[in-house]
Amino acid sequence: MHDELIGGGFLLEPIGHRPVMAPEFFSPEQRALSETARRFSAEEVLPRADRIERKDFGLLRELLKKAGDLGLLGVDIEEAYGGSGLDKTTTLVVAEAKSLLGSWSVTFAAHTCIGTLPIAWFGTPSQKQQYLPGLTSGDKVAAYALTEAGSGSDALGAKTRAVKSADGKHWLLTGSKQYITNAGFADVFIVFAKIDGTQFSAFIVDRDTPGLTIGPEEHKMGIRGSSTCPLILEDAKVPVGNLLGEAGRGHKIAFNILNLGRLKLGAGVLGAMKLHLAGACTYTSDRKQFDTPIIRFGLTREKLARMLTGLYAVESMAYRTSGLIDAKVEKGTALLAAIEEFSVEASILKVLGSEYFGNLVDDGVQLHGGAGYIEEYAIERAYRDARINRIFEGTNEINRLLVSGTLLKRAMKGVLPLFDKTGAPASEDANVENLKRLARLTLQVAVEAHGPRLEKHQGVMGCVADLVMDAFALDAMSSRNRQLAKTRPLEAWRLAAVQRYSNDAHGRALQSVRRAMSACVQGKALEARLAEANALLVWLPLDAEALDETLAAAVESARGYPSLA
Repeated sequence: MHDELIGGGFLLEPIGHRPVMAPEFFSPEQRALSETARRFSAEEVLPRADRIERKDFGLLRELLKKAGDLGLLGVDIEEAYGGSGLDKTTTLVVAEAKSLLGSWSVTFAAHTCIGTLPIAWFGTPSQKQQYLPGLTSGDKVAAYALTEAGSGSDALGAKTRAVKSADGKHWLLTGSKQYITNAGFADVFIVFAKIDGTQFSAFIVDRDTPGLTIGPEEHKMGIRGSSTCPLILEDAKVPVGNLLGEAGRGHKIAFNILNLGRLKLGAGVLGAMKLHLAGACTYTSDRKQFDTPIIRFGLTREKLARMLTGLYAVESMAYRTSGLIDAKVEKGTALLAAIEEFSVEASILKVLGSEYFGNLVDDGVQLHGGAGYIEEYAIERAYRDARINRIFEGTNEINRLLVSGTLLKRAMKGVLPLFDKTGAPASEDANVENLKRLARLTLQVAVEAHGPRLEKHQGVMGCVADLVMDAFALDAMSSRNRQLAKTRPLEAWRLAAVQRYSNDAHGRALQSVRRAMSACVQGKALEARLAEANALLVWLPLDAEALDETLAAAVESARGYPSLA
């Protein structure tokens, strides 16, 4: 088991069992591409933020073309079609770097991921040759049309229909889609519809398709500079050869694309998190109250410490997951199978990435005080932009259910022996290993109580997911630290980040376990199960204020995210 790369395997493997990927271990090529992409965002995108915010779609197309010229649009595309076909860690490097501005990040991701990859992964050779070179260069822009008024999380409940024309040369699509990113200026749409009302399928639809109408722009709370429009299809006449993949297999396209989309979204918040941590540090260093820079105040330093801890957790999870996918591919597994294998980790990253980013910009607004509410300051826009991430790529509620539900299915099939008894963990990592055991114990109690009906108990499933997600975050951070410590002295802030996260996770775990178990057993049985759990809930007497000072001092010294050099 421990020599296999299995999704969810972190719940069984001891910390540091296998090497992990992290920014400290990037190749020279990955570092170079990271710098190219980061410089592009800093020099080409951020200075034009106001124009982008005003929906200057001509500018967005221009930026996509420039990104294409730099090779940033084709990281996931085969060389034969103009791309570079690089590994998934490099994909996340670019996703991180392009995230400095929400509207640009969304535009870029909709084009390169959910808009282009369905063709790259499922298209015929002729479809790839027709569309991919233009999409990779930025001459054409892609969009993805799945959501409908009555089918959001329930994607397979789509009502859009497709029937063949009388002469058999076209598909006639009828229905509507909503909230379609890039729709206002996209050239190519991936549209999902049910053939004859039953076979959920995907189609490549060109913008000039007869019967396709692009509705008016939505005016959004955040990501205002991105284009979001409905699509109306009235017997839209799509060539029969534009069916993407097999008829009735559209769910394979949708779900595979969403797995990578979740991974890229979780990593994609990192650039913005680093930008706004630096912004908060600068503002609080310059702003004085009572003749003292507010960065010197204890509650300011607490917020900076929280911001850094969440950032380090997300970064550790993101590149750990991409490293697992790359290692699986290197061992001979097909790319899509490798990505699907780590769908649990992708969902965790999506949930915690979006939530910790939301927490960070919320703290950022607070640290700016009244200025944080003023459009002149970037944190105001970031606060609005961040909120959508908890809805994109499947809501966080859906992803929590996917985390616990997928682990349950794998355990029941014997693929992941989550309910096997394991020995006591090493003392130095007892807090991390115990959290893994606690997640497994809680899931086992829930299975014993509810059996096959467990998936109907969403409250319990959500609690299990929260335990699992904190376990993955801590395991990723601890494994990264352990690997770094083999080659260099480990900075104090890295240890403090793990300890701070562990302290906070302990409190969350106590609440989750009580809530979950009380919904599964009662009376003496509940007391017995809680006693088992309490044996694993050992609180470490750490000085929280001292941890925060260590973390805040690192932020202050680096003027943002501490250097990884």
